[in-house]
Amino acid sequence: MTRRTLRRKLLGWLAIYVALVTLAVFSAANYVHEHAEHAVWRSLLNTELDSIIGQMRSDSTYHWQDSDTLRFYTAVEPGGIPESLTQLHPGLHDGPLLEGRQTAVMVRDTSDFGRVVLALDISDFGELEHFITRWALLAGVALLLVTLLMAWVGMTRLVRPLSVLAQDIAKLSPERRGQRVLVDKRGSTELEVIAGALNDYLQRNEHFVERERAFISTASHELRTPIAVITGAAELALEQPGLPDRARQQLLRVRSTSTGMEQLIQLLLVLARDPAKLSAMSELVALDELLPEIAEDHRYLAKGKELELVLVEAAPCQVLAPLAVVQAAVGNLLRNAIENSDRGVVRVGVSADAVLTIDDPGHGMSPEEVAQVYARMSKGERNPGAGIGLDLIARLCDHLGWRLEIHSQPERGTRVTLDMGSSRPR
Repeated sequence: MTRRTLRRKLLGWLAIYVALVTLAVFSAANYVHEHAEHAVWRSLLNTELDSIIGQMRSDSTYHWQDSDTLRFYTAVEPGGIPESLTQLHPGLHDGPLLEGRQTAVMVRDTSDFGRVVLALDISDFGELEHFITRWALLAGVALLLVTLLMAWVGMTRLVRPLSVLAQDIAKLSPERRGQRVLVDKRGSTELEVIAGALNDYLQRNEHFVERERAFISTASHELRTPIAVITGAAELALEQPGLPDRARQQLLRVRSTSTGMEQLIQLLLVLARDPAKLSAMSELVALDELLPEIAEDHRYLAKGKELELVLVEAAPCQVLAPLAVVQAAVGNLLRNAIENSDRGVVRVGVSADAVLTIDDPGHGMSPEEVAQVYARMSKGERNPGAGIGLDLIARLCDHLGWRLEIHSQPERGTRVTLDMGSSRPR
């Protein structure tokens, strides 16, 4: 769902507010106008009607002479009261039509002259009133448009420093040092507070990154040194004449394992420093040839158990990935399968589509436990006792586009599939 911008929200509320205020003012003005108009007509017609009746009572020969706008009717005079006015009750009536003209009519019942009616032609006033109403509406619309325009300009000037600040934040890069965000001189105090808090965070994060870099550099040296010693000692021992075949095989295994360990350390350091460099370490790896070697290196874990490790399928397949990554991923999955099984057969295979499958006869997991494993992998949480295990594989899958799936049932074993198809050579 696309969120509305702060500018649109404020302009929307402002438009509603101005429209409601304009409507309220116009309604109040119209109400006051109508009551004032009625008061004027009532006062004018009552005064004029009192004068006419007084003249008629004092002078029996007096006859009212109609004007262009004012007409007088009595029931006793010839012609009487027009039919359109006969049904009106005593009092003021605003709007009756008389000969097609809009009038204000005052009706009064008298004891000597019967019903008398005084009609004032107000058609011209009605037209003037409509003219004023139209212009008032236009003025209200103009006020709304001008207000929104000014608000748009004001909001643009108000939001621009916030947009600039957001752009500066988007340009921040994790590997650059001394980064700070600045607030435009037109920015508000609130933006200064936000920028200050962000700069304080950047400074603390920079110190944290420096400590991490120092630790990684130290760990790199401290981890590689004993591996180099082991590798060198194994190579010197292999050069000794008359070395028994059994001892030579074990020394070759030591050298191979130490070499793999050195590659794994390099892999972990790359993951810690810059995972994007993993692709630069890629090479063609023949899974069908590598899988038997990994399986052989892990057979010793099954000693003391009624457990057999079987390679059921190894179709010819190659992937373009770091060798240490493939060894670490497959080795950890195989280690987990062996360590969580007591008896039976652990089956390992890889298809031509670079999908690794490991079936173990272990204790299995319930759906809830499987969900917890996925949750730990997604959060990068480590499971104590599982080594570098699934959390490392989950990170590798994220960076290399691999897919790890776990299917398990309690007391019926677990099937793990690692789809490395995204790393197949194109």
